[in-house]
Amino acid sequence: MTDLQDVDRIAAADHHLAVVSTTRADGSVQASVVNAGTIGHPASGDQVVAFVTYGPAKFAHLRARPRATVVFRAGWNWAAVEGRTEIAGPDDPFPGIDPERLRLLLREIFTAAGGTHDDWAAYDRVMAEQRRAAVFVHPERVYGN
Repeated sequence: MTDLQDVDRIAAADHHLAVVSTTRADGSVQASVVNAGTIGHPASGDQVVAFVTYGPAKFAHLRARPRATVVFRAGWNWAAVEGRTEIAGPDDPFPGIDPERLRLLLREIFTAAGGTHDDWAAYDRVMAEQRRAAVFVHPERVYGN
């Protein structure tokens, strides 16, 4: 496993479901399931793994220790992406991402993670009400079987 194309292939084979692992203050690991996909980073254009979340535990961990591992699997095939993280959201300002750009970015990540929606206005409203944010994982290690 050497690149994000392999990650995309495995992700697409099982609804882009991924386990995201972050680190608690005591060093233990917190894991949760998200839909994730790869996109061009909004500032650099480099390919990153991205997901949308509103999980207070993930936010607390990523703000204090900005690293994560994202693991995708489909059957016995799996791929992991480890790296530095960034958050862009209503509570985590990000250079060049105003509220309108964030609205569109959340849609971009949702579709990159295999999502579709019949009512984008409703999607946008829920994302804003829940104060959802984008998380970018910069791939420092990509591996799997």
